[in-house]
Amino acid sequence: MSTEQKVALVTRVLPEYDLGTALSAMGLPRATWYYQRAQRRSYVERYGHLRAVLETIARTHPEYGYRRTTAELRETYGYALNHKVVQRLHQLWALPLLRTTRRPRPSGIHRAITTAGARANLLAGLDAIGPFEVLYADFTAVLYAGGHQRAFLIALVDHRTKVVPGWAVGAQPTTPVALQAWARAVKTLRGRGVELGGTIVHHDQDPVFTGYAWLTRLLREDGVRVSYTVRGPQDNPEMEAFFSRFKTENRSLLLDAQTLADLASVVEVRMRYYNWERRHSQLGYRAPMIYADEQQSQP
Repeated sequence: MSTEQKVALVTRVLPEYDLGTALSAMGLPRATWYYQRAQRRSYVERYGHLRAVLETIARTHPEYGYRRTTAELRETYGYALNHKVVQRLHQLWALPLLRTTRRPRPSGIHRAITTAGARANLLAGLDAIGPFEVLYADFTAVLYAGGHQRAFLIALVDHRTKVVPGWAVGAQPTTPVALQAWARAVKTLRGRGVELGGTIVHHDQDPVFTGYAWLTRLLREDGVRVSYTVRGPQDNPEMEAFFSRFKTENRSLLLDAQTLADLASVVEVRMRYYNWERRHSQLGYRAPMIYADEQQSQP
């Protein structure tokens, strides 16, 4: 096992195990750990947006090495990278181990999505989209505690107004965290008089978003429709853009948070700022909530 793979495995078990125990189990010196982490952060900052794509390729094509993955990235997803960069990312995120893991039998939901094909993406045939008719959803990793800890932020972003009606932060990207964000979104939308029956929630095929609890809440209890990406992140550019902007603008504040509770508080404050004060160029330099008020007041 390479040093990069050992570092990746240690990272995955934190904070369940303390650093000393994890390093000892892997036979990894502390000096090597900190050096690799410094190198890793630079790569994550440059190529972190490709992790989901690379994991999708590794699971879909477990026989692909880094050279075939490089071609798949270029021809299917439109990312032209040097094969040496892809090899390094494979090592950084322990993707060779993921490729050798036996793929689980697809769930009924996944089989239904596969059967639907391009029709699983309900947005493909839409032209004009009104306020709160389409919400994008996704998770993203967020570094805090000076970059030594990682949490996950889920947000829902409205297509037309750019309002973020719901969000949540958790140690892992789990269903309860996603449902917490959705509950917040429902409260916000109903407070604005939005009929949820006319809303589509669009996201990727992450296990959380194809799970029974998530679909039961959205489909059965709240009556919304769900839409799935077919080409991964390429089918959800709104979320990619929002997360990139949000994490870049608030990077120092996020890194200054020392605990998960601190991080959640920072996100709460910055989401309120984003919704009510931050001027958005696509909205005529108005804040999303102000723009939403204007749009909803029109006959």
